Amino acid sequence: MIPAIPYLQALGLTRDHLILALGLSYTVSTLALAADLGARGAVTLDGAGLSALAVLPGMWAGQKLRARIDPILFRRLCLLGLLMLGVEMVLRAM
Repeated sequence: MIPAIPYLQALGLTRDHLILALGLSYTVSTLALAADLGARGAVTLDGAGLSALAVLPGMWAGQKLRARIDPILFRRLCLLGLLMLGVEMVLRAM
């Protein structure tokens, strides 16, 4: 997802269109990962159902928060999140 996020942000999409594009990207990649893990026996339907149920409160909170945040602040927070993920990956590799 790392290449997709900066690319989508560089397109200059509106906040709602950016979230839609990111959501579609995450959904496709998550389904592909789930299919692979399921084929290898690493995921059960019980665990997948519980995980899907846990996503709902986060989606609801994200929609409420997104409606209240300034678009520029929203972009900065997205980029800050990417930076934090990058730093974590570098630290983990050390």
